[in-house]
Amino acid sequence: MIECVPNFSDGRDPTVARALQAAIRSVAGVRLLDWHADPDHNRSVATLVGGPAAVVEAARRAIAQAARSIDLTRHLGVHPRIGATDVCPFVPLAAGEMPVCIAAAHALGERVGAELDLPVYFYGEAARTPARRALPDVRRGGFEGLRESLASDPARRPDAGPARLHPTAGAVAIGARGFLVAFNVELDSNDLGLARTIARAVRESDGGLPGIRALGLALAQRDRVQVSLNLCAPERTGLVAVFAEVERRARAAGVAVRVSELVGLAPRSALDADVARAVRLPAFDPVRQVLEEAIAATPPSPGAPWSEPGT
Repeated sequence: MIECVPNFSDGRDPTVARALQAAIRSVAGVRLLDWHADPDHNRSVATLVGGPAAVVEAARRAIAQAARSIDLTRHLGVHPRIGATDVCPFVPLAAGEMPVCIAAAHALGERVGAELDLPVYFYGEAARTPARRALPDVRRGGFEGLRESLASDPARRPDAGPARLHPTAGAVAIGARGFLVAFNVELDSNDLGLARTIARAVRESDGGLPGIRALGLALAQRDRVQVSLNLCAPERTGLVAVFAEVERRARAAGVAVRVSELVGLAPRSALDADVARAVRLPAFDPVRQVLEEAIAATPPSPGAPWSEPGT
């Protein structure tokens, strides 16, 4: 069993969400553990597990559905993105199985490029060049920037699929990585400059905490700002440590932390009831938020009828 966490560039339309979920559940043996939608980010994150072949097929069907349902030329949201399916990482659930996830990423990417006419970039452990290991480097410039540079810059050519963007679905980054915890801290402020300053201070690339990626984002629908965090190595910097640093810097600016938010699921090693209290995560529920508990509580899909996009 492996995990897959595709991110789709829509977090507002329930019809799109239902179609994507149906595509995933149409593959027998796959467990859709979680669906997280954010209207400000205009982004949804699915968490699914199953055998490698089944998970690859479920991801392929979801990417096909996203390409049919999501038009990036009309997409507005604060989160960076290059495609209708922006990223699709595979994650090993047991030690020594990263090669299985790399193989799954490459198999999916080659199929997506050939069958769906989408350019594919391999990243993380699945990267075929060192320059594409880090996701922010692959996604730099977003859909609009990639659309302009792909035709003229050989360094931006995809690893699979056509050497041009799909006109409405863009491209997709497919990769393999270890556990990552996606976590947002909402500040009691609408000062975007403060959120960006804190994000710069805590992220590893600017000399901050090990394994932390961070962005300061505006939440227009809530008139608040957010420090959006990826804990790329939660065994090095955990939730309590990064939350404490964000809160310390916010307080130094005279701003309180309102609430925190977990995006998707976290492994048991990173999140329990004590951690949830310490980081002000509301209504902690292990079955909904802890990966191992969600797997145990979710039966495999029996499969369902499915029609490919365009049929």
